[in-house]
Amino acid sequence: MSATRTATAPLQPATVSKIVTFRLADDLFAADIYSVERVLRYKAPTPVPNVPEWIDGVIDYQGRVVPLINLRRRFELPASEPGPETRILVFNAGGEWIGGVVDAVLDVAPLEAGKLAPPPALFRGLAAEYLLGIVRRAERLVIFLDVGRLLSTSDRLVLERATDAVASKA
Repeated sequence: MSATRTATAPLQPATVSKIVTFRLADDLFAADIYSVERVLRYKAPTPVPNVPEWIDGVIDYQGRVVPLINLRRRFELPASEPGPETRILVFNAGGEWIGGVVDAVLDVAPLEAGKLAPPPALFRGLAAEYLLGIVRRAERLVIFLDVGRLLSTSDRLVLERATDAVASKA
């Protein structure tokens, strides 16, 4: 194989990963394909007492009790009732499964090297801790989430106690 390039073989952009793009209200978000275990049709969760208000409850997925985060509430977006396009993304967050309710899953697309920009300085506080960066797709900006940070250590402890209590009743 020759080390020289010919005019007929253009350089292909390097792909670092694929992203799953989803919608919450009018905003677009994405997560790395390797952090998404499964996309499920929405089903009402089992409520769990004494958890943060952005936790809708738990679902049974492959015999495991999985906490369900309402991502609209987690990101302080206006509430909305589940519709026909509402989905649950089962995320692998640090070896644990958590579900996230989204308005719609749009696509899986490659993320080209160099297309992920760091979050702007105006993203401070709670929201900034979830962000890996911003991706431009066509004319839209997509917020690229760090799924592993959707739950803090204290959130995980609260959920562990709550889901253990639900699992022991089953």
